[in-house]
Amino acid sequence: MTTLEPGQDAPSFKGQIQDGSEVSLSDYEGSKLILYFYPKDDTPGCTKEACSLRDGFDVLKEKGFKILGVSPDGLKKHNKFIDKYSLPFDLLADEDKSVMQAYEVWGPKKFMGREYEGVHRTTFVIDESGKIEHVIKKVKTKDHAQQILDLYEA
Repeated sequence: MTTLEPGQDAPSFKGQIQDGSEVSLSDYEGSKLILYFYPKDDTPGCTKEACSLRDGFDVLKEKGFKILGVSPDGLKKHNKFIDKYSLPFDLLADEDKSVMQAYEVWGPKKFMGREYEGVHRTTFVIDESGKIEHVIKKVKTKDHAQQILDLYEA
């Protein structure tokens, strides 16, 4: 589980998104970035989370957010997932888990008594200058877009 906290610099990263082009943290300078880590394309929880962000995309975009999803799936699976659910944001293929390790979201997990290595579903909201503003460790998959918006309603 990540030890990164609000106020810290977000770890820089580089990786390929679904169309094969490369993106890095610096590409998002000047915008707020919702960097969300999820275990696997087209599984129930991950689909609910992606669809919540899709459904809230226009409102989030209006408020200056960009969205980038990260999982260990490859480009082909990302493309299928995007097409199947009409996702309007990019998905980064982190097959070597370097981005997940930089953000400390890859590690031991337990499910039904079984231990294994996997992705801890976590979302980072990064400000326009590359600093972490929020870390969401308890993601509400069905209401994730609203969960993020609620952080900015005061």
